[in-house]
Amino acid sequence: MHQIDNEIFNIQKIRIRVLEQVPSVTSFQDATMGPFPHFGISIITIEDEDGNIGEAPVYHTYINILESCLFPILFHSHSVPYKDFYPKLYWSIRNEGFKGTAAALLGQIDMALYDLAARRKNMPLYRYIGSQRNEVKMYGSGGGTNYTYAELEQELQVFMDAGASCYKMKVGKDFGTKIKEDIARVKFVQQFLGNRMKLAVDANQIWSCEDVYRFIDGVGEEGLCWLEEPVHSAAYEQIEKLCQRVSVSVAYGESERTAKIFPTLVNCGVSHLQPVPTQIGGVKEWMEVRDLCERNKIQFSSGGYSLYSTALMASAEESSMVEYLYSIMDGLGQYFLVSPIWKDGKFILPETEGFPVRIDWEYCYKENKIIRERVWEKQNVRKYNPVVSM
Repeated sequence: MHQIDNEIFNIQKIRIRVLEQVPSVTSFQDATMGPFPHFGISIITIEDEDGNIGEAPVYHTYINILESCLFPILFHSHSVPYKDFYPKLYWSIRNEGFKGTAAALLGQIDMALYDLAARRKNMPLYRYIGSQRNEVKMYGSGGGTNYTYAELEQELQVFMDAGASCYKMKVGKDFGTKIKEDIARVKFVQQFLGNRMKLAVDANQIWSCEDVYRFIDGVGEEGLCWLEEPVHSAAYEQIEKLCQRVSVSVAYGESERTAKIFPTLVNCGVSHLQPVPTQIGGVKEWMEVRDLCERNKIQFSSGGYSLYSTALMASAEESSMVEYLYSIMDGLGQYFLVSPIWKDGKFILPETEGFPVRIDWEYCYKENKIIRERVWEKQNVRKYNPVVSM
């Protein structure tokens, strides 16, 4: 039984606000996407009949799924406890699929509900979900495939100054066609770091097993903390084949939207799981993966909107880590009234109720930073009417 199960959410209003994108510290590119010279955030605000609110990051470009599946249930579950209406939310997206955007939206709604529940109890979210620890280890993330060596050095120095113990860089340049350049860049970073930080690499699924072997032959397994998404995330036979052959820890999970697939990854030999709270179908699903890692004694980390993820990660084992993609996340700080403090390789969580992040809405309105806003009220949203799947 979870504390949230008996919570009553009589929702009256839902608001989505899209904030103006902020410049990246360094325009960022990975194996298959980018460059990203700017980065943004959209926030969903859910308000109950007493004016209490809960907020979380949300995808703002899939309004049809929100309006047809999720909002009707949220608005018309009057006096129904969470344990009874969450399953209705979950199954409302069945025809949209549990492996795509609909599942991520469900998870984002769920995060906002957890935030609302914790705020009503005047509790930080990490305490609301049963943790007593207010700090989380972080690892530095960046090293875009487009970075110059000078840009790599600058970013590495930022993380070293912040006390990070691990750095993750991107490989698989130009859709995996520049392995020799990848090897040279990794060797440069290894030499720069020496024994000061561990190094992980992320190929964003672009390579074949043969490409991975070439890369490993070039850099050596002993110099890598983990190898992230080296081959396609749905190519389970290749993942298993790779895990059987290499000794370096192999990481997967960012592309998954349901906890149901993670045991399969473990059975394939994956020894580092990385569910993203804002991309998986609910807080309890994220917790399922957390507990799976604990039972199997394997590595666990989460990224996404890192400062939000910290509240959940505080409930995991102390060795677990939050990814911080500094280049694109740092600029969002201008929107935060409250956020975790980055110190000595950790994020220290504030005692703010709910998630440890507060958007400074007064600043956003005053400086015209809200580029789009939509509001839904209960009286204007019809009850859920599922469409029969043929």
